Amino acid sequence: MEYKPEDGFPYYYSLANDASLDALFSASSSTFTLLHSIDEKKGNYRYAPNKWTIKEVIGHITDHEKIKMFRAFRLSRKETVELWGYDQNSLVRNAKFNALSTEQLIADFSNVRKASISFIDTLSDKQLNIKGMARTHEITLEDFLKSIIGHERHHMAILKEKYILEN
Repeated sequence: MEYKPEDGFPYYYSLANDASLDALFSASSSTFTLLHSIDEKKGNYRYAPNKWTIKEVIGHITDHEKIKMFRAFRLSRKETVELWGYDQNSLVRNAKFNALSTEQLIADFSNVRKASISFIDTLSDKQLNIKGMARTHEITLEDFLKSIIGHERHHMAILKEKYILEN
C-alpha cells in the first residue's frame, strides 16, 4: 500500500523503515549540508503564496522532532501518551522563525538532533519494543522514532523539489 502525507504515521514510517534507528538518526549530514547551503535571502523564500518559507520549514522540522521526542520519552517510561498529530500551521504561525537567521535555525535543529541521538542511545531493546497507538495504528517506540526521520525526509524532498535547492 502506498501512503500519502495526510496518512501521518504510516507515510512517514514508510519513508524511513529502510535502516536501523541508529543509522537513521546519525545519517543527518546530508540534511545539514543542504541546509548550510541556504543563504539568508533564500531562507525567506516561499515557492507560492501561503506556503512556508524555507526558514519556517526548518523550524517546523525542528519543532516536530522536539514534540515527537518528548512523546517518545514518555512512551519509553510507559506513560500513557497520545502519539498522533498536532496543529503544525498554528505552531509555525506562532513562532518567530522568519525573524531568526538561517544559521540560528540550523543550530537549533542540530542541537535537537544531538539530544535525540543521546536519548536513543539510552534506550534498551525492551524499551524500543514498547507499544503505543498512533491514531489507529499500534506501533513500537522504535517505529515511532523512525517516523521522525521519515518526516524529515518528506520535507527535505519538498525543499529540493519546490524550493529548487540542490545538494
